[in-house]
Amino acid sequence: MDFNVKKIVKDAGAAISRVVQLTEEKLGTSEKTELDAHFENLWERADTTKSWTEKLLRNTEAVLIPNPGNRIEDFVYQKIEKKRPSRLSNLEYLGLDMIEAGNVFGPGTTYGNALIKVGLCEQKLGQTERDFIGSAAISYTQPLTKFLEGEMKTISKEKSILENKRLDLDACKNRVRKARSLLGTQVKDGLSPEAVLDQAERDLRVAQSEFDRQAEITKLLLEGVSSSHAAHLRCLQEFVETQARFYAQCSSAMTELQQELSSIAKPGPVLRINSEDMEPPVPNNTRAPSPSSFTSVSIMAPVDDSNFSVM
Repeated sequence: MDFNVKKIVKDAGAAISRVVQLTEEKLGTSEKTELDAHFENLWERADTTKSWTEKLLRNTEAVLIPNPGNRIEDFVYQKIEKKRPSRLSNLEYLGLDMIEAGNVFGPGTTYGNALIKVGLCEQKLGQTERDFIGSAAISYTQPLTKFLEGEMKTISKEKSILENKRLDLDACKNRVRKARSLLGTQVKDGLSPEAVLDQAERDLRVAQSEFDRQAEITKLLLEGVSSSHAAHLRCLQEFVETQARFYAQCSSAMTELQQELSSIAKPGPVLRINSEDMEPPVPNNTRAPSPSSFTSVSIMAPVDDSNFSVM
């Protein structure tokens, strides 16, 4: 119990010291230990990677699952670690309605038969789409999610620890400077300025060692982002291959459907009362009338009576 109380008091003191140090830095009354340029570049690249990966993940999920309600439902089921209920795609719902309508109109009719064929194809496309969504999740979105929730969270956590170690280090540096400024003054609280300086320098060495160690740990994690980029490139290539396969399957299904529909007998001409509709084409066996069938019409010029005289 004593150990826990002491630890709580120590942690509280460290937290207060960090707040004071941060406030003084904001006010410009205290110096701040800067990290080297290489470390800053690594951190900027990691932060950029995190931001763009989050955006790419959101946009990819929006393409795969356009309905935002379904995306939220999937997210909830994922968090509670339960299997989400199976749902039909919009194409499959459309296919079901077309098949039902075709049966109502009659499978033996041209239109009913066509509706059933198209409905079956729409169902096939819907199943192909669902397979594509599952494959794309495994090859692309899941690895990106794992990266954000694993590596990036670890990097952010270690970076936060490093920032605390940096604040502790700068606070120790300030105490050393204050202790040195007190050298030669009168003893207060039973401790000589030399003893205070000696203790402050020991604390500074410990803080510097902890800061350097944490900086090295964080740096190694940041350098690992390059490996993550290589892994994400492989995932992107797999996603493109999955997408190409999906569109090829859709194209094949639609080509087959077009061939099936072209084999269905076309209905005869239908009279439409619409002046904008085209008239049915003239059958090929209808011959145009020959010139001899036309009635000859003689056109006579008008006679001018003024040129004649009556005898």
